Parts: sequence; C-alpha cells; structure tokens
Amino acid sequence: MHRTCVYNAYIDGLLKGRNSQKAVQVFEKLKRDHCEPSTETYTMLINLYGKANKSYMALKLFNEMRSQKCRPNICTYTALVNAFARDGLCEKAEEMFELLQEAGYEPDVYAYNALMEAYGRAGFPYGTAEIFSLMQHMGCEPDRASYNIMVDAYGRAGLHEDAQAVFEEMKRIGITPTMKSHMLLLSAYSRVGNIAKCEEIVNQMQKSGLKPDTFVINSMLNLYGRVGQLGKMEEVFRAMENGPYAADISTYNILINTYGRAGFFEKMEEIFRLLPSKNLRPDVVTWTSRIGAYSRKKQYMRCLEIFEEMIDEGCYPDGGTAKVLLSACSSEDQIEQVTTVIRTMHKEMKSALPA
Repeated sequence: MHRTCVYNAYIDGLLKGRNSQKAVQVFEKLKRDHCEPSTETYTMLINLYGKANKSYMALKLFNEMRSQKCRPNICTYTALVNAFARDGLCEKAEEMFELLQEAGYEPDVYAYNALMEAYGRAGFPYGTAEIFSLMQHMGCEPDRASYNIMVDAYGRAGLHEDAQAVFEEMKRIGITPTMKSHMLLLSAYSRVGNIAKCEEIVNQMQKSGLKPDTFVINSMLNLYGRVGQLGKMEEVFRAMENGPYAADISTYNILINTYGRAGFFEKMEEIFRLLPSKNLRPDVVTWTSRIGAYSRKKQYMRCLEIFEEMIDEGCYPDGGTAKVLLSACSSEDQIEQVTTVIRTMHKEMKSALPA
C-alpha cells in the first residue's frame, strides 16, 4: 500500500504539472510492478480522461476498477458524471449519478453541478434548471459554479434573457459574479449578436474591478467581425496591440476569417504574414479559414496551393479543412482529386499515430 501512495503522489504531481501522458505511463508502470491501484489512483485517471474528452476511457477504467474489487467513492462517481458531461452525454451522466446514489452516497454540490453541466452542454437548459431545483429541494446549497452552469446552459441555447435573470439572481443572493460569470453572460449575448449588451457587460466588468482578458477581447473582436462592423473590430485590435492584452492565435484567426469572408484577401494575407513576427504558429483553424476564403470564390488552384503549404508546415487538416476544399471544387475531376488527397492524408496520419 505504501508503494501505491508513492505512485499516487507522483501521478498527482504530474497531473498538476499538466503532464497527463506521463501520468498514464506511470499508472501502467504501477500495474506492471504488481502494485494495486487504489480508489484515489483510479479517480485521478478517470478525471484525466474526462478532462481530455475521453469518457469511453474513463468508463473503461471504472469497469476495470470494479473488476479489481476496488470500491469507487463519491469523487470517482462525480469524476465519471463530469466525464460524460464534457462529452454532452447526459443519459450516461444520469446513469452514473444514479450509481452514485445506489452506492449509498448523498450527492453533494459537485455531483449536482456535474449533472447540470451534462444537460447544459447537450443543449437541454430546462434539464439543467430541473436539477438546480432538485438540488435546492434536497437541501443542497447551490454555489457560484452552479449559477455559472445555469448562465452557460441558457446562453448556449440562445436564451439570453434567462441567462441574464440567473446572473441577476446570483448577485441578489450575495454571490459576486467572477470573470467567468461575466464571460458566460457575454457569450450568451454574443451568440445573438447583441452588441450594445456585450459592450455594457465589458464596461460592467471593468467597473467591478475585473480586467477583461484576451478571451473577452477576442469575443468582442469576433462579434464585431460577425456583424460586419470591421471598423470597430480594427479599433479593438489596435487597442489590443498597444495595450496590456496579448493577442493569441485565436485573435489572428478571427481577423483572417473575418477578412476572408468579407472578400478582403489582401488584408487577410497581410495578417497571415504577420504571424511569424508575433512568434505565433498558424494552426488548423488559421489554414482552414484562409482556404475557406478562396473556396467561396471557387479559386480551386489557390486552395490546393495553401493546402500544400499547410501540409509542408506540418499542420494536419481536420473535417473543416476537407469541407472547404470540397466546396472549392466545380467539377467531378476536382472532387475526385480532393477526395484522393484527403484519403491519403488520413491513411498517413493513422500510420504515424502511436498505437
């Protein structure tokens, strides 16, 4: 048991240092050394897979744990509910929540929050609201995270007024909204393109002493770009370059995508050329946005050129890249050519991936 404790401390340290790959290797080594993983070991690994959106792996470990006669605790069940919540699998999350109760545990605020999140992410805000009410009915006090999950659930479903009502209720009962609370409300209004309200939220943030971060500024950039207010978008970007906020690859992706959609190819290419000087590397979104711009004008050869450039730079395409490449085609031959290229790429990627 002492050896297991040593391994657990090691795995915990690796997870805190965000070295999940090494943590998995240490877990496998623990088993090879005929050391029995404890409930804590399994729970840490289930959490790891949950955060990596690999709920199927989390469940596999849970089943292994039970076959080894290792008893799950409330944290294990909550980690599983969370794993399925992240993947938007609310039925599976509900199943795990029931298992938690069958095992004789009283759900706590963390377990309820995990289940609420499952419904919110799956696009069922009223399911989230139902669990929120149930939680209160069962005498479990919602915390700040519970209210944030509610704001997010309504926001994702486009119910910005309901999101706002929860935000106000939170303040009314004395819970101070954090940066995250404001960001979730901002996302809710951003989804419906309500610029005035988004600007008001950013001002409210600053008045509360919260400094908007890069994510908030990017949300505003994206919103201005989406509704065609390019002047405002450029103004925010200039302020960002001269201010304390560090522009990241998402910032540039928003600009590239906006200029590309508006047909301002020169401007788009100019932004793309800036990346190396900013120590930023184009990612799959950058390349796909660029290809997408030319794809809309059916500039097939230009799209292929950029695609080849992307591969040479060691960036692998995703489903979105395939979609924009195919939409650039205007003949059967071109469709066949693109399909062959993508299939070949897929095969090469599969063989390059570790088993």
